[in-house]
Amino acid sequence: MPIKNIIFYGFLAFIPVSLAAHFLGWSDLIVFTTAALAIIPLAGWMGAATEEIAIVTGPSIGGLMNATFGNATELIIAIFALRAGLINVVKSSITGSIMGNLLLVMGLSMLLGGIKFKEQTFQPTIARLNASSMNLAVIAILLPTAVDFTSNGIDQPTLQRLSIAVAIVLMMVYGLTLLFAMKTHAYLYDVGMAEAPMEAIAPLPKAKPNEAKPNEAKPTEATGSSATESVHSKAHSNGHVEAHKPNLKLWIGVLLAATLAVAVESEFLVGTLEVASKQLGLSELFTGVIILPIIGNAAEHATAVTVALKNKMDLSLSVAVGSSMQIALFVAPLLVIIGAFMGQPMDLDFNNFELIAVAVAVFVANSISADGKSNWLEGTLLLATYAVISLSFYFHPVIEGIG
Repeated sequence: MPIKNIIFYGFLAFIPVSLAAHFLGWSDLIVFTTAALAIIPLAGWMGAATEEIAIVTGPSIGGLMNATFGNATELIIAIFALRAGLINVVKSSITGSIMGNLLLVMGLSMLLGGIKFKEQTFQPTIARLNASSMNLAVIAILLPTAVDFTSNGIDQPTLQRLSIAVAIVLMMVYGLTLLFAMKTHAYLYDVGMAEAPMEAIAPLPKAKPNEAKPNEAKPTEATGSSATESVHSKAHSNGHVEAHKPNLKLWIGVLLAATLAVAVESEFLVGTLEVASKQLGLSELFTGVIILPIIGNAAEHATAVTVALKNKMDLSLSVAVGSSMQIALFVAPLLVIIGAFMGQPMDLDFNNFELIAVAVAVFVANSISADGKSNWLEGTLLLATYAVISLSFYFHPVIEGIG
């Protein structure tokens, strides 16, 4: 069994431990830590279940499901934090997720992939489209913040209405990006994402001289999620590969069970966040920007790095940048609307330092990925940028209402 799978199944042990810690009244720090570790494998199960269901439902519905559930773990955590009134923590987790995917995940993928393959390539057209979308996201959170900063008399209800209007525009743009990627210009995404890594399948027997070669497997059609790397075919001893049809009812059950379990663990996590952060000597700002996004995105992080090590840089960047786009264009606007209905109004007026950090992350990531090539040094530069930003948040003075 691969080491990654052993670690993954090992994390499952934290689910009963976190339940015991909560119901037996253990310390908040233990509950927070075990709940955080328990969420990691559950997020992986959600991604795997979504991908298996997508095989049965087809690329269109499957792509929509993957787009919807791609950041479901973070969305669930954010909703519980929103319900608890930790609005600034929710905002911090949004900015942290964007930065983490663009700098940490993309950086690790380029570094490790560049060490193994020296230089890797991906489609510059997709990189430019992603850059434009991320620029829009930065503008969308910049303008409400700028309105508040430059206006002396603006009240909170007005700022809330502006945020809801901007959120609707962003969600419309996100819907159009799905239409673009899955329908009108799907061919642009086929080159790097429709290739199933044959090395992940049981190796086919080599043909002897004067012997016919076994039939080659056709690449599976990707649906654009963090679990796209999954191989949905099985090899037989004669060298032929048959399509694998998942058990739809089973995987729907897995998806529902994992989602419910994530909701329970998220409640534990949010309920102990304030006390645990203080015991760890961390501000809630740092916890929201750095810790929570790493927890929510751990499964996607592993997928992006794994496919980069298999020289699938198109797919790796699709996971990293696609997750950032989904956070910025779908999750953040959705939370604004959900907050309005929950009586916990959340606007798009972000902390100035968070806004600067997101703008820096988008600028650096766009400049490095613009040429369609990557190497280990570019990965190092992204990781260094993430490290500097993380240290800045760690030493940032506690802000009233945040930490």
